[in-house]
Amino acid sequence: MELRLPRGLLDPRLGGAGFRADADGLVSLRIAFEAGRITAISPLPAQTATAANLPLALTPLVEPHAHLDKAFSAAAFPNRAGTMAAALAANQREYVQRSVEQVAERAERALERAWRNGVRAIRSHIDSVGVGAEPSWEALLAARERWRERLELQLVALAPMAHWLTAEGQSLARRVAAGQGLLGGVIGPPYGQGAARRSADREALLALLDLAERHGCGVDLHVDEADSCPGEGVAMVAQLVLEQRRAVAITCSHASSMALLPQRNCDRLADWLAAANIAVVALPTTNFWLLGRRPGRTPWRRPLAPIRSLQQAGVRLAIGGDNVQDPWYPGGDFDPIELLRWSAPLCQLMPWQRLGLAPFSTAAAAVLELAWDGVVRLGAPADLVLLGAGSWGELLARPPQRRVLRQGVWLPPPEAELPSPLLPPHG
Repeated sequence: MELRLPRGLLDPRLGGAGFRADADGLVSLRIAFEAGRITAISPLPAQTATAANLPLALTPLVEPHAHLDKAFSAAAFPNRAGTMAAALAANQREYVQRSVEQVAERAERALERAWRNGVRAIRSHIDSVGVGAEPSWEALLAARERWRERLELQLVALAPMAHWLTAEGQSLARRVAAGQGLLGGVIGPPYGQGAARRSADREALLALLDLAERHGCGVDLHVDEADSCPGEGVAMVAQLVLEQRRAVAITCSHASSMALLPQRNCDRLADWLAAANIAVVALPTTNFWLLGRRPGRTPWRRPLAPIRSLQQAGVRLAIGGDNVQDPWYPGGDFDPIELLRWSAPLCQLMPWQRLGLAPFSTAAAAVLELAWDGVVRLGAPADLVLLGAGSWGELLARPPQRRVLRQGVWLPPPEAELPSPLLPPHG
């Protein structure tokens, strides 16, 4: 198979011996595979690479933050106002009506689309307190087992922070740990602010970290999903971890308001996160949809994790799709290529640069601590996403068709590339 691969996805030990990247950071090469593994990688001669119309290829990407339990629920529980308050109210109405069958159907649809779109791992948060918790966990644990050989699914217990101070919270932590899950919660505005709330959050976070250490769990928090009180929650988490020197893998998802800090303060907080070994997941789609809304006005500031400041500080930084067709965001389709295309102009990411692509690939794999970093090397999985684009410009110009290779076998195309039942047939 002949293709063009981003330099950041090629084994760095192959930097010489003819493996030269062009000005777009793409290396033209030939890959051979057998029994689902890459067996040979060789560079194409310059004249061959120039003359050939080679497809741009990526290794399957990573979704570091999703909500499979509520995906595809927007049609039945719409949020016409597009506000966080309306999203929460609709989510709560949906939550009390959940069944195992509903969540199982949503999860199967989501995982099938993600698999065929080129996703190899997903971390999903699950609403974990109340009547909808048990159906959600039952369905998603079964889905994880059913998909185990194809796609890695990590599950996070999303609970009010105060819940981790209770006996019920301790019991939940034990069950989550037994299922190899992570612990999570929500810290910082817009869900309360002020000294009393900060003190309560700190106490609950200490309890959560104690439980995580005791049971060997990772932690993934929703932090500062807001356009006010810049970086308040992130600063509290970073300071506490630095004080306590906790040996727990921690991710701060969102960190949206951090970007509203003055540059010096933002950079200092990024350094704290790096020193505390805390990862960050930026979530542009939901943040841009919900945050900064002003009635009758176009928002002039768009809270989003300060991607470049975090990367420059050495923080592991991933970008995720977050909500898909639910009350929090009405769009999305578990399509990592579309998320990459969408993020490039809005986050000013240049995918031909290593740090422009890494949040969807190698850095996202590091945040989820996956066994494979997504780099093409001898013995790596024969997993590729071949795109109907020969350059980054073509990829950004229009949604590309794709072919997805899994363990050396081509998958059928996703439904989105099949004829739409809404349109008349050709001819």
